Amino acid sequence: MTGIVKTFPGVRALDGVSFDAQSGEVHALVGENGAGKSTLMKILAGAYRADAGTIEIDGARVAIDGPRAAELLGIGMIYQEFNLVPDLSVVDNLLLGHEPVTRGFLDRRAAIARAGEVLAELRIALPLALPARKLTVAQQQLTEIAKALLRKARLIVMDEPTAALTEREIDALFALIGQLRAQGVAFVYISHRLEELPRISDRITVLRDGKTVETRPTAEMPRDEMIRLMVGRPLAAHFPDLPPVAADAPVVLEVKGLSSAAGVPVNDVSFSVRAGEIVGLAGLVGAGRTDIVRAIAGADVPTSGEIDVAGKHVIVHGPHSAIEAGIALITEDRKAQGLVLGMSVRENTTLAHLDAFERNGFIDRAKENAVTAREIAELRIRTPSGEQIVRNLSGGTQQKVVLSKWLIGDALVYLFDEPTRGIDVGAKAEIYLLMVDLLRRGAGIVMVSSELPEVLGMSHRVLVVRDGRIRAEFARGEATPDAVIAVATGVAA
Repeated sequence: MTGIVKTFPGVRALDGVSFDAQSGEVHALVGENGAGKSTLMKILAGAYRADAGTIEIDGARVAIDGPRAAELLGIGMIYQEFNLVPDLSVVDNLLLGHEPVTRGFLDRRAAIARAGEVLAELRIALPLALPARKLTVAQQQLTEIAKALLRKARLIVMDEPTAALTEREIDALFALIGQLRAQGVAFVYISHRLEELPRISDRITVLRDGKTVETRPTAEMPRDEMIRLMVGRPLAAHFPDLPPVAADAPVVLEVKGLSSAAGVPVNDVSFSVRAGEIVGLAGLVGAGRTDIVRAIAGADVPTSGEIDVAGKHVIVHGPHSAIEAGIALITEDRKAQGLVLGMSVRENTTLAHLDAFERNGFIDRAKENAVTAREIAELRIRTPSGEQIVRNLSGGTQQKVVLSKWLIGDALVYLFDEPTRGIDVGAKAEIYLLMVDLLRRGAGIVMVSSELPEVLGMSHRVLVVRDGRIRAEFARGEATPDAVIAVATGVAA
């Protein structure tokens, strides 16, 4: 790809970007949210058309005018949000659009045989008859890879492939990538988890503000240098210093004997959070951390237990009662649960507190605009205006819009569920500083994160969750990776 240019209304997403991939290599593509990574790959996959620039495959110039054209050229795209049909089986998803036909009818036996051949080549096992919606995230990932290879992909683009995988699943994915690259398949690997790039990639290209900054062999781009190139400045420290919790700080959240039956059952959970304190919930995927914060916020109604906010008993029978009590939930899945993607930045920012903008039965648009403009400036939300549709923003920018929605309500308790998942190091640093600012305002924070360094680096206390229960508590100085993992896996009590 040479000199690629792409402009959207109000923003130049790509400004003369060049990028290449060689047979049998993993070429990592990194940059802040909004740098242009996904836009560049969507042009390669035929989802967008470039305004200028050229694309060559095997030295021959090609025109990619749609996804089908990209597929015929051997390009496979695996998006961060998987592109599977939930109610179709694994075999039907694998063969979708390429179903074998005999005498004008679908040949079911041939479809199952073809799917089995591809899975055997990959040395992976998938339940062919199971609907895609019942697969684990790792199984969905493998289904997407198998689907790409069944279409004879020679170049596979993977966007944030490990964002929701466990360490064991990541090991299996990397082993599969290694197997395929040995067969000459090339990979473009987009990830914000910079620590994994030395393990999997051969080269790294950095994008910033829609331009190519630099391409180097991975061994010649240490992590600190990568970050500097991405953000245009060095980040002094990965995690900011947390202000100490005052000995007489009031308790802003107290949970006693909380239980809920939704998702992973929550059983007899009790803990407290003081003003100016971050309590981290650590544990394996599926341990019940998200279910605990959802029960506190009323997203899942508790079956028993008590919740006190600033000393006042709160009966949580839904999100509205929790919001009124001063509880804010920054959800794990910003697109499905935190935002209305078809609405504007302004509409999403004010959505949870519309009563504050009501005047004589109507929404005060001038007040809405003023508050939205303030949040855009304070959070440095990268958007042409408050009227930009949220769907068109980058992941990190969308996360800031979710935060703005709750910041205008001056909550006492903030429940951050995976606050930095899928966003770049620059945006992470900004969110960490925002959390520290909330502490200084007297708020208390409960943070769920699957990144153990983040939990340890951003928590005054760490609670380890397993099977819907809190199994251990560590003070900041006592919380080590080994100690936390031992409890999370059940090795230690």
